[in-house]
Amino acid sequence: MKNVMYNLFHFLSTIRHWLKRRFTTAGLFVLSCLVASAVIGLDTNLTMAYQVFTLLLSLTAFSIIARFFLHASVAARRALPQFGTAGQPLAYRIVVSSGEQGTLRDLVLEEDLADPRPSYREFSAAGRDAKRPKAYAGFFGYSRWQELVAAKQGAVISERTVDAVSRNSDAELRVEFVPARRGAVRFEGMTISKKDPLGLVKAGRTVALHQSILILPKRYPLPPVRLPGTRVYQQGGVALAGSIGDSEEFVSLRDYRPGDPLRRIHWKSWARSGKPVVKEYQEEYFVRHALVLDTFRSGASAAVFEEAVSVAASFACTVETQESLLDLLFVGAEVYCVTVGRGVGRMEQALETLASVLPCETRPFADLRFAVMERVSGLSGCICILLSWDDERKQLINDLRGAGIPVLAIVIADPALPGAQRPDPARDHVHLVEVGKVGEGLASL
Repeated sequence: MKNVMYNLFHFLSTIRHWLKRRFTTAGLFVLSCLVASAVIGLDTNLTMAYQVFTLLLSLTAFSIIARFFLHASVAARRALPQFGTAGQPLAYRIVVSSGEQGTLRDLVLEEDLADPRPSYREFSAAGRDAKRPKAYAGFFGYSRWQELVAAKQGAVISERTVDAVSRNSDAELRVEFVPARRGAVRFEGMTISKKDPLGLVKAGRTVALHQSILILPKRYPLPPVRLPGTRVYQQGGVALAGSIGDSEEFVSLRDYRPGDPLRRIHWKSWARSGKPVVKEYQEEYFVRHALVLDTFRSGASAAVFEEAVSVAASFACTVETQESLLDLLFVGAEVYCVTVGRGVGRMEQALETLASVLPCETRPFADLRFAVMERVSGLSGCICILLSWDDERKQLINDLRGAGIPVLAIVIADPALPGAQRPDPARDHVHLVEVGKVGEGLASL
């Protein structure tokens, strides 16, 4: 039954997309009235609806025939920014040129984004996690289909109209939309059309314009975060660190890189070689914090996971890394550790990583605990963003505190799942943040 329903939803969405690309809003209304009048006017002795049907059919036929005489052979290019942020307006430019043609008027531009329809595997898996009654979710499933499409659809970009494009000139259009989720928004092409004289049907062509933009996670404002912890000895130091620690050890000479401080230039070597040379040091003592993201979603909703990623991104942007290092730790297909700060890496790298992180379905939570405890000797403090509260997560927090590491633990909870185990903030010394009130919860840290 699921396979039948999936194929039906897939087919219906194809028809819907085809109709929206070929008919205007007015045309879809006329088409709906045409079908309704055809049904109502079956018996011409009882109703005059057949006259309405005849009129609407004539208008539709005229528009469809006129469609074959419409031409909109123009070129277009898109200028996208490198990044956007989920939930924040994002603007970009479209430039349309007509070439040697005459002036073209009332062009309609529609973006063709990547297909947001779920695979059968995703549709079937969502059925097992549905909160609604199994009979409804398993047999009908259309609301589940809509939820999956909405979750995968990175953006909804409404059509734009270009008033006129003159011969051998360009028309620039500003487009603004609000990204619905983090991750990549992929543009496959652009459909450029013209409306028929009645404004019912669109005729045009699709230009292949494959581009993408990375949408960073939503971030929340945080109060000033002063993480506890002191400078810790780091074996080997950080060779590319850009600031001074408590102890330095000379390593070697190397070529100058933009941004190196002038005080490190080795003037004698510069005079001898004719090019700038700097002294390189290993800094053995500095502050290093871990930002641990729990990606094990078993028992937690998708909303909890997305909020956890947003909270992690908020801390990544707030924690001061000019004089310290920050290790972003999480588990996906493997254990990932992204280090930023002190010239080792840029904060944008952590945000780009968080924009693409997915729930871990194949590895145990013990892998995350092992990865954190393996680095505990070099940590000054730790921020843990947890999706739930159970014995394994308690053990991780207790192990860190037992090792003398100051811990800021935040548990994300979903009020829609009242049966889930929750921590006692006073007893467990963790912060509980609820979905829908994340901003308020973080403001009280």
